[in-house]
Order: sequence, then structure tokens, then C-alpha cells
Amino acid sequence: MRWPAELRHPLFVAGVGLYIFACINRYWPIWRLPTFINSHLADLVDLPLQLTMVLWLMRRFYFRQPSFVLPTSWVVASWVVIAVWFELIMPHFNPRMTADPLDVVAYTLGGLVFWRWMNRPALS
Repeated sequence: MRWPAELRHPLFVAGVGLYIFACINRYWPIWRLPTFINSHLADLVDLPLQLTMVLWLMRRFYFRQPSFVLPTSWVVASWVVIAVWFELIMPHFNPRMTADPLDVVAYTLGGLVFWRWMNRPALS
């Protein structure tokens, strides 16, 4: 079985690897990373991973066209929802979560990476 083109994209594969590394390294430190990287790496790869999965699902089950790309408004709306939910709403309900403006910057960079390099028509 061959993996879908979206899930074979080098940035998606790298993002999955970085996300797994960030999660494991947070609880069982393999390498001592600077706090800045340790705190924001997962946030940076969050939107590219989520939006790639949405793109694959929409191509596979809804539009059934490999040429479909997510409209820019969907990417921006996803960024807004994630940023508002995790940085404004959830810190009021979960004491372990903190509102961090740098997380919003990380979500923004991740959204831009997805929009610029990953949200392209599938070649195969």
C-alpha cells in the first residue's frame, strides 16, 4: 500500500518527526534543548500537521479531487480558532495551560509554512 501524497510530503514527515521528538523530549529529555525551542516546537508544527490531515480528508472523502487545495480563508480560520482556543479560552479552565503570545507566533509560522509549501495540488 502506498501512502497518500499529502502524507509523504517531506515537510509533513519532518513535522511528524519533530512533533514526536518534542513530546518525548518534554517528558524524557534526550537532548537538553533551550527552553524557547522546547516550549514552542510542538506549536510550530501543529497547524501544518492538522491542516495536512484536513487536506487529505477533504481530497479523499469529500471533493475526491487530488487538485483540491484548502482556501486561504480556511487556513486563516484554523489559525484563529487554534490561537483563540488554546491561548485565550483554555487557560481560564485548565491551570496547567498558560496564555503565551509566542505560541500564537509559532502557530502563525506553522500556518504560513503550510499555506506556502504544503497546500499544493497532489502530483500523484
